[in-house]
Amino acid sequence: MGKRPLFNFADGSMRSVMAKKKITDVVEALLSDFLDSEGYEMYNSEFVKEGKDWFLRIYIDKPVENGYIGTEDCEKVSRFLSEKLDNEDPIEQNYYLEVASPGLDRPLLRREHYERYVGSKVEIRLYKAVDGTKNIDGTLKDISDDVVTVEDEGCREWKLHLSEIAKANLAVIF
Repeated sequence: MGKRPLFNFADGSMRSVMAKKKITDVVEALLSDFLDSEGYEMYNSEFVKEGKDWFLRIYIDKPVENGYIGTEDCEKVSRFLSEKLDNEDPIEQNYYLEVASPGLDRPLLRREHYERYVGSKVEIRLYKAVDGTKNIDGTLKDISDDVVTVEDEGCREWKLHLSEIAKANLAVIF
């Protein structure tokens, strides 16, 4: 691995550029133009430690009208990013790079994910029970401000603040 650029700061300390930026932010910046030019979208990224190993996971998607992500798409992005990371060398520790689709049961992590999937079936898990339940399955009707509206199978409308939602995924319907 290469050397990290160090900078002298007014307080006399020297720090790596990575001390100020999250690795996922750096990786997303490295990928942004490439993803745009290839017709892909960044769905999510994470840099996590599992056991003794670190994983850099990149989840890519296509606009709905352009179909689904295939293995060849993941391979193309992986090759590009791997070369960029080798050249830039922004990550100090060893890690495994994984590029994947967010999947059919993709998590809804950001406001724009909820907006994109209005009208879709979702599975919502809450931090604390509301009216005796922590699990709400139904159709995503709306997101306004930070309130998600879901209509369950019994036609009940649930208004849930994003901060109440522990986990939300698209439901896989067979």
